[in-house]
Amino acid sequence: MAMLEVTKLGISFGGLRAVDDLSMEIEKGGLVGLIGPNGAGKTTVFNMLTGVYRPTDGGIRLGGENLIGKKPHEICKMGVARTFQNIRLFGKLSVLDNVKVGLHNEVTYSLVESVLHLGSYGKKERAMDEKVLDILKVFGLEGKADVLASNLPYGQQRKLEIARALATDPKLLLLDEPAAGMNPNETGELMETIKLVREKYGVTILLIEHDMKLVTGICEYLYVLNFGKLLAEGTPKEVLNNPEVITAYLGE
Repeated sequence: MAMLEVTKLGISFGGLRAVDDLSMEIEKGGLVGLIGPNGAGKTTVFNMLTGVYRPTDGGIRLGGENLIGKKPHEICKMGVARTFQNIRLFGKLSVLDNVKVGLHNEVTYSLVESVLHLGSYGKKERAMDEKVLDILKVFGLEGKADVLASNLPYGQQRKLEIARALATDPKLLLLDEPAAGMNPNETGELMETIKLVREKYGVTILLIEHDMKLVTGICEYLYVLNFGKLLAEGTPKEVLNNPEVITAYLGE
């Protein structure tokens, strides 16, 4: 059974058909890219996968379970996490606390225990801190645990957002342009980090990205959107040599 099954997915906003008849399938542990020109509908697909938008038609299943009609927090609990094109960190919180936000599903102590530091509060907080530090080590950020997120360099802020998503213990990790704004060195580091995340945590990854060096360097399979429709699919080599894909990106 595929980890993610998308069947004839579509959404309309008034008279605009933003995504139409999209079908995708990603096996467990896969690392797949969703690419296409600006405005092709890629982020709209992510918004449907995470419950931000409800599809007009079609189906979405995660490990065989239906996601249509579920709210974003319910889909998160089911095992889908995402990052965003524009970084959405809590700038006034520390690096450690930003990632701890992703552990909200693991908080089992009561409000009274939290306020008064009673019962199991201390033990569970220490356990969460240890888990966060283990995640931060993957991203080389363990030494920045007490630094405010807003004070990190841009590339490290990008990594921190992925670390926070990973803290939710996802089955499926959606990365929306993770290399946006990065220089070549930062992009190279990010490529290795994404590979390590998949290897260490066994998570299935779907990413949107315009940096073709990153896409061809880590993705095993690509889906290409153009004007909301699936234009092509296949291995990176097959897709990037497809005349229709070249035309969509570069024109006639």
